Amino acid sequence: ALAAFLQLLLLPLLSLAAVFLLHARASWRLHKGAAPYPLLGHLPQFLANRHRILDWVTEVLARQPTCTLVFHRPGGVAFHNYPKGPRFASALHDFLGRGILNVDGHAWRAQRKAASYEFNTRSLRLFVARTVHRELHGRLLPLLRRAAGSGCRLDLQDTLERYAFDNICRVAFDHDPRQLPDGDAAESAATKSTASSRFADAFRDAANLSAGRFRYAVPGLWKIKKALNLGSERRLRESIAVVHGFADGIIRSRREEMRMGCEKHDLLSRFMLLSSRPDVERRIRDEVAAVRARRAISDLNRPGFDLDELREMHYVCTRPSRSRCGCTRRCR
Repeated sequence: ALAAFLQLLLLPLLSLAAVFLLHARASWRLHKGAAPYPLLGHLPQFLANRHRILDWVTEVLARQPTCTLVFHRPGGVAFHNYPKGPRFASALHDFLGRGILNVDGHAWRAQRKAASYEFNTRSLRLFVARTVHRELHGRLLPLLRRAAGSGCRLDLQDTLERYAFDNICRVAFDHDPRQLPDGDAAESAATKSTASSRFADAFRDAANLSAGRFRYAVPGLWKIKKALNLGSERRLRESIAVVHGFADGIIRSRREEMRMGCEKHDLLSRFMLLSSRPDVERRIRDEVAAVRARRAISDLNRPGFDLDELREMHYVCTRPSRSRCGCTRRCR
């Protein structure tokens, strides 16, 4: 009787296990080695490739017919990339706050509009072009030529990250962190102890640790570590403090430069000018509204502006110099 009972008990379990195995095998073939395990999701593959997460994700996506994949946490709960949502915003809030990269909806649209207006101005486009040209021909290409001539190995990912960081800092607040050397190796080593290098290291560390909050097998574990100020969360808090302190110093020095009449074309200076001159902001809004009002009905909801519309915005294109001198004429 006991044997018969065990057979009746084991038969459904074996059948269920067989179904799971067949399903897993079919999914494995379909997803080319990236199928989620029952209950465990993608946790086994994730843990096995945690030390090379970007390479692993690239390999997995390259094998998919649609170049997309939904990753599953233990328990079969899936999360998607869009929209960012509260989980994304919560994990990155300490680092990004409520900036354009960490918000959805109205807050994102408002910041995107403000940024798109700035990037459409001729003076900023010229400033960006000059900055990238100087960084490319003054640092990146000479560095690559020196490496090729000497035969030494070069970490291209690290080099390109430093190249991008220098450009972003120059465009955002006209500060040169000098992450790529424009001289010999001795000069590069001498700059490692500067405040700019400490800022760059802290920024890189904060970005990596913030992204690491998404890699916990147990979601929300980082919140406990943050409350207790332990491990990576303690390092993250220290790194963010360095980044914020450096940014505060840049803002204070920029205010002093603006009081002295120094002309700057970076994004920080432009937004500070707008915040200090309500009359400039009002005139820009009026000009943008007037250009939109002349659109056809079918184009009323079209985002951004085309080249002809931008040419009509005389005040938008010339406001930086007038804002410094207080001139309200539409001068060229």
